[in-house]
Amino acid sequence: MARAQRLQVKRVHVPPAASAARAFLRELSDFTYRLSGGDRVWNVIFPDRLGKWHHLSAIVYRNVRAICDVDGKRGTFEVGLRRAGSAQDDDWEPLLTAACGWLKVARRDWVKANRRVRDEYPLNRRWGIVPHAVIRSTLPAIFCLDRELGRSSSRKIIRLVEEGYFHRDENTVGSSMTAADYFKYCRIAYRAGKRKGERVNLSLSGREMYARYADGRHEGLLDIDETSEKEFADWIDGTHPKRTRGGHPWEIKRGGNTTHIDLYVARPAHRKEGFKVELCGPSITRMAETLRMFLAIRRAGLPVSLCDPEGTRKRLLGEDNVGIVPCYESLHRANQHFRQGDDVYDVLYFDDLGRQKRRIAPFITWEPMPLLRPHSIEEIRSADRKVRP
Repeated sequence: MARAQRLQVKRVHVPPAASAARAFLRELSDFTYRLSGGDRVWNVIFPDRLGKWHHLSAIVYRNVRAICDVDGKRGTFEVGLRRAGSAQDDDWEPLLTAACGWLKVARRDWVKANRRVRDEYPLNRRWGIVPHAVIRSTLPAIFCLDRELGRSSSRKIIRLVEEGYFHRDENTVGSSMTAADYFKYCRIAYRAGKRKGERVNLSLSGREMYARYADGRHEGLLDIDETSEKEFADWIDGTHPKRTRGGHPWEIKRGGNTTHIDLYVARPAHRKEGFKVELCGPSITRMAETLRMFLAIRRAGLPVSLCDPEGTRKRLLGEDNVGIVPCYESLHRANQHFRQGDDVYDVLYFDDLGRQKRRIAPFITWEPMPLLRPHSIEEIRSADRKVRP
């Protein structure tokens, strides 16, 4: 009787989702994975019994086993945690069962299974790149930087880049500078970059404009003697006692972490003397504003540069690319997903193409889909390849 009671105590109810997760990981251990910072990572794209496609990512590191619903709303299922069962588990169980079934299909013919993924996985869930020229030609109503900036100003920027303006120090580097000089730059920039409906008091001095319209975390720039070249140089070099850290002294026009405008001052990269002044506002919503500031400062005869002038030329001519982002991802900072050489500055969803999807789709270069491939027989038999669910 006592033995029967002990056996009864050891019985633990395993929720169906947890059981399905363990079965999924057992099947998955026979497939190749990639390493990411020591984690073993599998990506499985598969259809459920109704033909709807899903993308799961499984991560295994030491005692951590997690399954992430990449393109769905289930979040993450952590295997091994004590679970009493929940409505969320009810959502996971059929999904994991379908995924486990797909692994068996892939084990029989992994090439055929991956071919089906490439043919049938919805395009609006994929990452891709399309030439900007195709987008602006097919969708004329979409935002165009050159149209926003104006034809004449666009031509000026393009010509300056092509003539090598930004590679000559006499155009971009000043030999001396004070805080008052910097505030002069700011006043020109605020006046030139004033947007329709924006309230900018044009009667203010440059210093007053900076104090009112900049980020506010000036790191002591407003506290130094604005007429002293030495104080400004010491502040730039980080040796001035009033220089603090952790602020945003160059953010002259407020915005989000990717939608503000900076007017930088720094030492030239190739020498310790002089000051390079550079405007940077790469967001599509601030780029025209930034370029107007640049042209106005240049007209005033002051040295000034742009961050990424070659990229700016590409954007004005439509020679850059537009990133296609999966529908389940946010567009915020999505351009950072792409490599620098991809020349992707702006992004949109595939569904944003509307009725022009069929016309534009042939020009999209899609990122490779993850390849689901079993280990070789020798690898499968190796015990250290197994994932302990």
